[in-house]
Amino acid sequence: MAAAGARRWWFLWAAVVAHAVASGAGFVEDLDESFKENRKDDIWLVDFYAPWCGHCKKLEPVWNEVGIEMKNMGSPVKVGKMDATSFSSIASEFGVRGYPTIKLLKGDLAYNYRGPRTKDDIIEFANRVAGPLIRPLPSQHMFEHVQKRHRVLFVYVGGESPLKEKYIEVASELIVYTYFFSASEDVLPEYVTLPELPAVVVFKDGTYFVYDEYEDGDLSSWINRERFQGYLNVDGFTLYELGDTGKLVAIAVIDDKNSSVEHTRLKSIIQEVARDYRDHFHRDFQFGHMDGNDYINSLLMEHRVVMDFCNESRESSMMPSLL
Repeated sequence: MAAAGARRWWFLWAAVVAHAVASGAGFVEDLDESFKENRKDDIWLVDFYAPWCGHCKKLEPVWNEVGIEMKNMGSPVKVGKMDATSFSSIASEFGVRGYPTIKLLKGDLAYNYRGPRTKDDIIEFANRVAGPLIRPLPSQHMFEHVQKRHRVLFVYVGGESPLKEKYIEVASELIVYTYFFSASEDVLPEYVTLPELPAVVVFKDGTYFVYDEYEDGDLSSWINRERFQGYLNVDGFTLYELGDTGKLVAIAVIDDKNSSVEHTRLKSIIQEVARDYRDHFHRDFQFGHMDGNDYINSLLMEHRVVMDFCNESRESSMMPSLL
């Protein structure tokens, strides 16, 4: 009898826990009109949604998972959601133009998230933007550790300078896409030779490139172009972002499930060009391959962006906005 009662209590407890996880209870806060004034001392990751929006409903279980994991990892970022139709004036002040809109609010800045709506991608974005704008690399060991974790690594090398000020300015704009680091010259690998200091260096594709204002132009545009590896497995989101780089995109459109000689050869040709002619083309071309179905879907990307984000422009999605 006691055992049966214990089992009933266990199933009841399990059901309560399952409901809490599914609903995000205690992990995702429902925000109201008081949020605008009460948020200032915290960092918030907020989903602005509309109850009738199909994309918002699809995001909801993912958002609950984000809230749970951020809480479990002890992140300082609080996760919330706001019905932008009920609190339209507040949503408008935060620059919400479509549903769902994901923003990280940090001090007086609002950073827009425009990547894939997956738990891991959203959490990675939140941790990157919520952390230090420029992360120092104090030792060779730390540099090696970070380089193993990042396929593309931007590093400022040197002391205080106008270039460093510009680097910080660019970081505040592009932290939504990539990390920014700083280091002294003796921390860099021995194979690195810098023509002068200070310098901004990007490590990727097994080599490195040094920013040259004369050759590369504006630092912000250069970092935006160089934040991708030389060869990519391109999906719809990546193809859309590549449109902002100003590079010409050369991709092999193939069937990922087809291992025939024709598909393999086309992919290999693009890979060889990207690898063997890197010095000639890396400034102006982006290489990769893309599954045919993703390519067809990407042709509708602009239409989907209009649907998902209303009239929000690409420029507004890159730049953090002041609140």
